Parts: sequence; C-alpha cells; structure tokens
Amino acid sequence: MSKCLEVSSCSFSFVLAACHLFLLFGVIQCTPPENPIKCSSQGNSKCTITNSLGVFSDRAICKVSKAIYPTTEQEVISAVAMASMKKYKVKAVTRYSHSQPKLVCPDESQNGNLIISTRYLNRILSIDKSEMTMTVESGVLLRDLVSEAAKVGLALPSSPYWWGLTIGGMISTGAHGSTMWGGSYVHDYVIGLRIVTPASPGEGHAKVRVLHNNHPDLKAAKLSLGVLGIISQVTLKLQPLFKRSMTIVEEGDSDLATRAITFGKEHEFGDMTWYPYQRKVLYRLDDRVSSDVSGNGLNDLIGFRSFLIPASESTRASEDIQEATEDAAGKCINAMVRTTALKVAGFGFTNDGNLFTGYPIVGFQNRLQASGSCLDSSVGDLITACISDSRIKGTFYYTTAVNLPLWKVKNFIEDVQTLRDLVPQAFCGFELYNGILMRYIKSSDAYLGTQEDTVDFDIVYYRSRSASTPRHFEDIIEEVEQMAVLKYGGIPHWGKNRNVGFIGAINKFKHANKFLKVKERYDPFGVFSSKWTDQILGLDQSGVTIVKDGCALDGLCICSDDTHCAPEKGYFCRSGRVYTDARVCTRIHI
Repeated sequence: MSKCLEVSSCSFSFVLAACHLFLLFGVIQCTPPENPIKCSSQGNSKCTITNSLGVFSDRAICKVSKAIYPTTEQEVISAVAMASMKKYKVKAVTRYSHSQPKLVCPDESQNGNLIISTRYLNRILSIDKSEMTMTVESGVLLRDLVSEAAKVGLALPSSPYWWGLTIGGMISTGAHGSTMWGGSYVHDYVIGLRIVTPASPGEGHAKVRVLHNNHPDLKAAKLSLGVLGIISQVTLKLQPLFKRSMTIVEEGDSDLATRAITFGKEHEFGDMTWYPYQRKVLYRLDDRVSSDVSGNGLNDLIGFRSFLIPASESTRASEDIQEATEDAAGKCINAMVRTTALKVAGFGFTNDGNLFTGYPIVGFQNRLQASGSCLDSSVGDLITACISDSRIKGTFYYTTAVNLPLWKVKNFIEDVQTLRDLVPQAFCGFELYNGILMRYIKSSDAYLGTQEDTVDFDIVYYRSRSASTPRHFEDIIEEVEQMAVLKYGGIPHWGKNRNVGFIGAINKFKHANKFLKVKERYDPFGVFSSKWTDQILGLDQSGVTIVKDGCALDGLCICSDDTHCAPEKGYFCRSGRVYTDARVCTRIHI
C-alpha cells in the first residue's frame, strides 16, 4: 500500500499533521495515473491525447479521430494496415505518456488520424537464462521488466530512475541511467526488435520487420522517436543479477567543474546532484559489490511515492504565491528545508525495505535501480496520487535536459557558477525540485544517440499554468538553457525539453542522414510523421520555434523583441549576464 509523503515544502509541522491524519483514516487507496487518451464515446473515437502532466510543451491540444488498443502483434498489423490504406496520420502512445514534447501527437488531416496505445502489449514473452536474453512486448513497464528478470537471476544493468516507463517508450526517446562503464541507454541492451511499418498494397499495407543485432537498421529503430512504425517486441541482453553498494556524500562545489569530468570513471553508477545556491554537491558513490555482502536495500524515492493531495496542492499554492510576490528569500528557505529533510530521510532509500539507518545502502540491482511506488496501488478514491498527476492542482514544471561532451563540461559549470555568483537566489527555484541532477552517458551506436561520452544536466523548474505569466528570475533560467543548448551545443533528451532545447538538434548527430534514409524506406508516405517530428528532424524548414507575443516565457522561442516577453508586466528582451549572446526576458523595475 502506498506510503504517506514525509516531506513537503510548506513546513514540517504541516507534514506531520498530514501524516497523522493519514494514519487516523487508516488504509487509503491511491489512484494511479489515468489513461492519457480521452475519448467521447465507447467506440474510442473523437479523442484527445496528452502526457502525464496533462499538457505538451507548447500547450497545444492534440485531437485524434480514433484510438486503438491492440493486444497482439497481429492486431497492431491490422491497425497499421488500416491507417496506411486510409492515409491516416498515426502515432503510438505508451501507458502513462511521459514525454513532454508532443512526440505522440499525430497531425490532424482530412482523412483522419489515429493513436495506437501499447497499454495492453504488456507481456513478458520469453526469458532465456542461459543466453541471458529476455523478449517482451513494447508496452511492458520497467517495473515489471526488472522484477521478472530478477526472478530468474538476471538484471538490466542501466535504466532510468522512474519505473513507470515502457520498454518501447524508453528506447524510442533515448531514456538512460548513469554509467560510463558500459551501456548507459536502455537501447544499448537491445539486441533485436520487431517493428510494424506501412507497406505496399501488395504486402497488405503493413508488415513486420524483424531486426536482429547485426542488422544495420537496428541503429535507427532502437532510438526512433516513433517515426518508423510501431515497435511490437523487444529482445534485451541482460546480465547476471548483482548487488550494489551506494553512499551519498555531500561536498562543496568549488571543484565541481573539474571533478565532474572524472567522477563517472570512479564509480560505475555514480551521479551528482548540484545545489548551486547552497554551493553543495551530493556525490553518489555507487558500485557493484559481491552478492555475499550483507544488505537488502530498497529504492523508494520520496518524490516517486504517493502524495496526499491536500499536501501536494498546498505546496504548489505556496510556490505560486512566492512566484507572484517575487519572494526569493522564501523560496530559498523552502528549498533548504526540503533538501535537508530529503537528506535526513535518505531520499527514500532504505537499508532493509522499511527503514533508513544510514549509508551504505546495499541491495540487489532490481531493488535499487528505479522506483515509483505511487503506481503500485489499487484504484480508489482520489485521496493520494503521484506528484505530477494532471488531475490535481499539484506540481507543474518544465524539464531542461541537455547532454554535454565531457570536454565541454568544465567550462559550462564554470559559466553557471559565475551566473550564480551574480544572482544566487535565482537558483533556489532549481533546488525546490532537488537541484541539478548530473548523470553520465556512454557514447551510443544509435544514429540519434550521443556520439561522445557526455554528462546529462537534468534541470526541473516551476512552470506557470498561464502561458502569459513569466516566472521569477525568468532571465536566469533562459540564460542557463541557452548556454547549454547554443553556446556549448548540448544535445537534447528527446523526451524532455522546451522547444528552445531542440533548436538545431538534428545537426548535432553525425549519423542523422543515415537515420533519415531508414525513415524514408520504412515509411515513405509519412504515416508516422508529424509536423513536430519533421521540425526536430530538420525535414520541416519552419523550425521548432513558435514566434508570437509571450513566446519566450514558455520556451517556444528565443526573444528578439520585447513583445516575446511580457513588457506589460515588466519583462523585456535583453542580453544575458554571462553568456551575452543569449537573449532573455529580464525583469526591469521602472
């Protein structure tokens, strides 16, 4: 049963009172995230599709003529054949739809459009223990994949930290963990897949392409952004189940710029969490140990547990007030309270599945690599929920996630530190969302994967529910984003980021043309293409930016005119403070 949230940004007393009430009421069921597809009839027609936050990066509403929920590969073939024959536009959507840009939104057309859900393609098809391989349908959740593998003594070596993702979604958007010692991406462990693509009338309008490890097209299909077809099955190469030992150490950030380059080589699963305002870094010393080492640790991250809805909504309301009143000091106090409480609670890691008694945390890979207990609950009254559940007035945020080659990391961090020194309180907004997460990514052979060893900078920050409302320290957030994307040529995480993060993205991949050639062969009529994917792939020369009044506030454009900001609210387009080529929306008190 889901646990009560231990930490709120409001106050410890509020949290204690909320938890006390939770216990008084006894067993409370939490409603897992709802289906991102909403239809107006039982026939699954006249639908809309969104993501887990309830809105895409550009806030556009995605309307879909019909939704289909295949339960077998043959039903996928039938759906793709029908769409191909009728010239529909098609996209696949996963069970919880976590991508922030609208990768799952098919274009509207006069012929109609279709969404194909992998919700019920969720079976483990086979496990070969001797060969250490596992074949699953594309809708299998990471939670179920690692659990079933562990039952036969196998493990997926690297994965994202949130287990509410599907195997098809993870590989299609380049989801990853943190390691420089082997494959970082989930798709690095893919040795085969089956993908249903459009076909000629003579082939029945759809066919299954079977790609084994030595097939050159696998380098395109295993990170495809969903533009090649519908992945029906995936085969993974696993490893023997192993134990990890993890200790989190806090240090100052004065040497972060140089240490970040080498730390990933020191610890197999090491990552860093940076609190710029507090001038602190949490280094995660995380390595394999012998299975004989005692410990049955569990990862149950507090941020991925169920939240009492009143607590979640109260936290958000408090942040809204601080934004509206430009209460920088209040944000900084709340950020320090929150991060201190998280550290005391071990962030949700436990030594035995129940209590956190201190480091190191030792446990098996399947128990430490990911979490998401807010998904593990029966449907009941909506009293508790995942923190980002779109049905409540809780957390609403943006994520900027950019990969920088190791040789650029030092200068980027130093630039951010210089900016921090000019406006320290501006970085408290990042720390309210537990700072800047820095993970290591090994170079990949996927055409749209990183071609160099990189550090991924993952920054989560406040987003207003009104597109015309600027956030406090708007200019600082935009300058950090533009430094990463433009000055240092950072590569975007395909499933995150605002529009600005994708400017010129395709030109940063030396094998992009090879990917586009596979796309042309697999889907010559663009059944799985959309205006958005054509823009980020460079096929639509209009680009990813949307220029209109206020566009820079939501990351739809880089401002070039005051009207792109909010001049009526005192925000004007100006140069950056450290990266002077940046154009940012700056608050000017007149």
